[in-house]
Amino acid sequence: MNVEELVRAALHEQAAEQPPSGPGLADRVLTVRRRRRTRRIASAAVAVAAVLTAVLGVPRLESGGHDVRPSGGVDHDRTVKADRPAKTHSAQSLPRTTIAAGNTVMAAYFTEKTDWQTERQGVRVRSYWLLDKKSGRYEKTTKWSWVAVAPGLKTAAVLEQHLPVRRIGLLDLASGKVERWFPVDHPVGGLAFSPDGTKLVATAYDKNPDHRTKEVGNDPVTPFDSRRTGFYVFDVASGHGTWAPVKVTPGMMDIPLNVRQDFAFSRDGKTVWGGQLSKPYMRFYDASGHPVAAPAGEKYRDWFVEAGLSPDGTRLAGDFAGEKWHTSSWLLDPHTGKHLAEIHGQQLLAWADDKSLIAWDLAKGDKDEFHSRLVLVTIGSDKEVPLSGFLKGSDVTEGRWTPVFARR
Repeated sequence: MNVEELVRAALHEQAAEQPPSGPGLADRVLTVRRRRRTRRIASAAVAVAAVLTAVLGVPRLESGGHDVRPSGGVDHDRTVKADRPAKTHSAQSLPRTTIAAGNTVMAAYFTEKTDWQTERQGVRVRSYWLLDKKSGRYEKTTKWSWVAVAPGLKTAAVLEQHLPVRRIGLLDLASGKVERWFPVDHPVGGLAFSPDGTKLVATAYDKNPDHRTKEVGNDPVTPFDSRRTGFYVFDVASGHGTWAPVKVTPGMMDIPLNVRQDFAFSRDGKTVWGGQLSKPYMRFYDASGHPVAAPAGEKYRDWFVEAGLSPDGTRLAGDFAGEKWHTSSWLLDPHTGKHLAEIHGQQLLAWADDKSLIAWDLAKGDKDEFHSRLVLVTIGSDKEVPLSGFLKGSDVTEGRWTPVFARR
């Protein structure tokens, strides 16, 4: 199937599956969260649309740990306490009190709005709600443009507003104070922790990756003009960081990346990966920025499926399926890429334990792909446990929020 046919297929599917798109079509074509259709068809459609209308690049969220290790000194990615009760609030949206399942907690969430600085130029700005462990409530802050939360919810890594910035803060979540700053020579715009919480990867940009422009019909879009320059890897305990320049290589129709395309750590904590819009969809690097082979179990990972590998490493969260149920996703064999099972959930976000995941999903019979809520889904079970209330509005509007997960 060539690019033109992919575009036609994606647009035909969209027309058949949902009501008229209204404002923000370009924004939604590239939205990876809660996406029903396969990402690779959508990516092809977006690539062509970008040439015509300069389509939006999608933010990617990463969270993880920093200087806190799991209680008891165990490896939190391999040992999961499956008997922890879920904390659900199915009537809350925006959430007000703790949402958690298994060994995973929603440590924060954010909303977005565009700050139009001129008639046509603006910046997408986030407001965060951080979980106060003592009160069990989410507290709003507009101070940070980016937040990644550590396992145990004691510490977060933060970036100030007006990206890209030249320092990274380590925030004590109990006191609300920044304990340390890591200065950088190359300004950064995104953060993610290694699975064991000892390292931090910071994605560098020489221009704000959240910039927006009003084009035809006043639709907020951003051209595929990636200004990503590389990444830092920091040892969190010592604060020592190394710089790794990574060249943006041409992709399909010379459109290699979303405008925001952040780096993250693989399961081994040694390898850094970055997604892109054309084959290979995942690229892996060592700490110096040199390309390397995919680590064990991650060759078939898709960068836009946030859940990734199961804690025991035996299953890989996959893309949308929609065969048994109106909304469902695949679980893959991480070593072969073959389908192991189909599970409820429109978009798999995080593993709660070895057999259960937190996902976005619709109510039964609902065909509005944006009317989703957080649910807990389990392999081999037809039951879903609602964790939050439903998102409101269409795609990126008021009432929409994005979770940030961390290990308890």
